[in-house]
Amino acid sequence: MLYTIILSIHNLMRWVVLILAIVVIVKAFLGWFRDRPWTEQDRKFGSYYTISLDIQFLLGIILYIFLSPLTHAFFSNLSAGLANPNLRFFGLEHIFYMFVAVALGHMGTAFSRRADVDQKKHRNAAIFFSLSLLVILIAIPWGRPLLRLPF
Repeated sequence: MLYTIILSIHNLMRWVVLILAIVVIVKAFLGWFRDRPWTEQDRKFGSYYTISLDIQFLLGIILYIFLSPLTHAFFSNLSAGLANPNLRFFGLEHIFYMFVAVALGHMGTAFSRRADVDQKKHRNAAIFFSLSLLVILIAIPWGRPLLRLPF
């Protein structure tokens, strides 16, 4: 039951992350190419995006370590887990890619904050948030239900 609840929350958070990613990327590219000033709203949305990534990653770690039957099956027989594409994806690839996506998101926030010119702040946000989203899109298990509810 706990597995189903956490998995459902993890699934719903996917959409929060994706929506925030699109918002921050569009804002960053518009700011970069239209030479707009970096605003407090730009900073906040970047922070909201990285916070949503962190929450999503934490939920994923809870599933990965404690609850998921897929990762338990992967680690119970590693050679068989590596040979099975589904188990390999959840036991190895998904977590690796999502770790990279979270790191790229945080790099976008940090490099934007450190840049001295508004256009560079927007450029850094646009590049790193876009890379983060690209990795997320690669690592999402699109063959699973798009909306999973616990009831």
